[in-house]
Amino acid sequence: MTQKHDFEQINPQTNASGRDAARQLSRRGFLKVSGMTAITAAGLTFLTACGPAAQGTSDKSSSSSKSDTGVLGDGKTLRVGMEAAYAPYNWQTTQESEYTIPIENVDGAYADGYDVQFAKIVGKALDMEPVAVKMSFSGLIDALNNGQIDVIIAGMSATKERKQSIDFSKPYFVGGFGLLVKKGSKYAGAKSLEDFSGAAVLGQKDTMLDTVIDEIPGVNHLTPVDSVPNQLSQLDQGTCDAITYNTENTNGFLRANPDLVAIQFEKGKGFKETVPANVGLTKGQKKVLAKINKAIAAVDQDTRTKMFDAAVERQPS
Repeated sequence: MTQKHDFEQINPQTNASGRDAARQLSRRGFLKVSGMTAITAAGLTFLTACGPAAQGTSDKSSSSSKSDTGVLGDGKTLRVGMEAAYAPYNWQTTQESEYTIPIENVDGAYADGYDVQFAKIVGKALDMEPVAVKMSFSGLIDALNNGQIDVIIAGMSATKERKQSIDFSKPYFVGGFGLLVKKGSKYAGAKSLEDFSGAAVLGQKDTMLDTVIDEIPGVNHLTPVDSVPNQLSQLDQGTCDAITYNTENTNGFLRANPDLVAIQFEKGKGFKETVPANVGLTKGQKKVLAKINKAIAAVDQDTRTKMFDAAVERQPS
């Protein structure tokens, strides 16, 4: 997720609003892209699906065309793949509002979050009505190529590996990485990655929250778990010394998990990797990609920041 953007990169150490430190302005590994739902480790009730799609997701015959027609799916409903459990990018709620879209495969549920606001922007650009399709992050690319969804808007980052399978838009967000430890930990006062030499650090599989750990010299790189809630649970149980997280959601994490400490790295001594979030779509859709990139470019950085900060304020605690 190291792609640079055509818009100003957000500095997760200096943004004065929500999800980065001091509300720094992201997954994943987008990112996924990704991971990082701000919830308490004790309240891990989010649903994640196994395989390419969540139960109830239909493999519609009107899947995204491989030819460059300029139209996705049935041209009317934009099926947007996401976890709906990755606040402030995306989360599930029972309350419909101006910020939400329906979750197609979960009765009576809606999706909200920063990704959802861009799903609305992309839907408008394509003259389609967006709906969320909830599934595991690791199943999104297969679901896209199998025609179960039309686009991925889930805090996913355009990594070199992923670009072999699908195409990506320009970034609609950029964030950074950090480490969370428990209060009272011997690492709580760490100032550099070098201070974590020998520490057992846990990430989320199939995301940069895992791969970025290798920037830590002498680290005990633990086998990654499948979700951010699981990272939080393992840290709470003491099976690891630290977990990686997306710094743009620092305030959200600490608000929901008051027993945790976000490591404050000295300048130049933290993670170097950045985290762009990109829209994913099947290869060869140049006309659609051009429309999506145009819509993304039309949203200035100030508006993006306000959208993200608003999502941080709405996200579940």
